[in-house]
Amino acid sequence: MNQSDMKEAIRMIAADRGISVDALLQVLVEALATAYKKRPGSAEEVIVGLNPESMDITFTAYDVDGDGNWVNERDDTPSRDELGRIAASTFRTVLSQRIREVEYQGKYDQFKNKEGEIVAGRIRLMPDRGAERKYLIIDMSGGEGIMPLSEQVPNELRGSSDGTFKVFIVEVRQDDRGTQVVVSRSHPGLVFKLFQMEVPEIVNGQVSIMAIAREPGQRCKIAVASNDQRIDPIGACVGGRGDRVKRVVTELRGEKIDIVTYNEDKRSMIINAMSPAKVSDVIISEDGTQADVIVPDFQLSLAIGRAGINAKLAAQLCGLRLDVKSESEAAGLTVENTAAPVSDGGTNA
Repeated sequence: MNQSDMKEAIRMIAADRGISVDALLQVLVEALATAYKKRPGSAEEVIVGLNPESMDITFTAYDVDGDGNWVNERDDTPSRDELGRIAASTFRTVLSQRIREVEYQGKYDQFKNKEGEIVAGRIRLMPDRGAERKYLIIDMSGGEGIMPLSEQVPNELRGSSDGTFKVFIVEVRQDDRGTQVVVSRSHPGLVFKLFQMEVPEIVNGQVSIMAIAREPGQRCKIAVASNDQRIDPIGACVGGRGDRVKRVVTELRGEKIDIVTYNEDKRSMIINAMSPAKVSDVIISEDGTQADVIVPDFQLSLAIGRAGINAKLAAQLCGLRLDVKSESEAAGLTVENTAAPVSDGGTNA
């Protein structure tokens, strides 16, 4: 392999892999040094010089004395024929391995700063019909991500591989397989970031999302507060004619969203969190970790919600254990459809 061939190969590899020429040249220098040390009779240490314009390569060899000093500097550049063989071998073995390492590091550097952000993605690998995969492969700009089963919304993306959607980058990690970008459709952070995209008042600090409780694919409750007395936080998140919240719901494939006003007072917060149900009374335990929530008899089913989801999300939003009761039950009368205590089941977002 002559200098011209090597230069063209470097250029083509850089363009194909999306790696800078400078990075590849550094990889080549390191790979040539490794290849040199495998030669019979080679020096203990070597510095490889590479002219990026002419692709001329030099090898400066050193011995190492008893104190670890590099001594006896000398030129040990192989002959042109031997250098060509070393270069060719390097491209076939060490260089390809080092290129993968550079790609892995480049992917890590690209996505590490995006942890906690959302990006657009598209499914590249779907489960086989009749089989279940523990993860989905998601194509994203600049690389691919994996979506474990725990980060998926049940049945949300399995019907079709068409179209793009937003994913939340949970974690970027490196292991023996390279760089893995873990993405999610079920993380509360996805809801936060979607509202941040739609509501300028959140970006400029006039409105804050204080807590998020979510049953992915079914329902979500968010508690919002205003940092500007002129701004209605719920109105800002809903938008004119409901346009802002509608766009979030569309991205979440129809997941219902309740937006309530945050309140530092626990009793007021519980009343708000139980929306759309009306609350007659709230009795908070002495240690502040549990509350009895009393609702009108005709509101009991609404307060509990289908499969207990309204009470469960209210408990998560408030960070308390809630025991939802009808007025009749609280008064000691027997009624149907009483609710079992509901744990908070999670933490505030």
